[in-house]
Amino acid sequence: MTEITRNDPQSSATEIPEELALEIRKLAHDLSNALEIIVQTSYLLGTVELKEPGGEWLRMLDNGVSKALDINLALRNYVKTHTPH
Repeated sequence: MTEITRNDPQSSATEIPEELALEIRKLAHDLSNALEIIVQTSYLLGTVELKEPGGEWLRMLDNGVSKALDINLALRNYVKTHTPH
């Protein structure tokens, strides 16, 4: 698995070309939409009583979704910081 490095966005003055930044923003937006479906489904699953190991699987899902949301936010912030607009 590839490790995602979260550097300080201010540490590099390199700008992302606008065409590439637009594509990354589109992909991040699409990822956000897909994650929203997962977040809502996870919430709904949390409203019902699950037998084990279902409860543990739901906690694993919630942890994974939280990490994915954090990565997506970091990606959006990085692109925003490294583009002129």
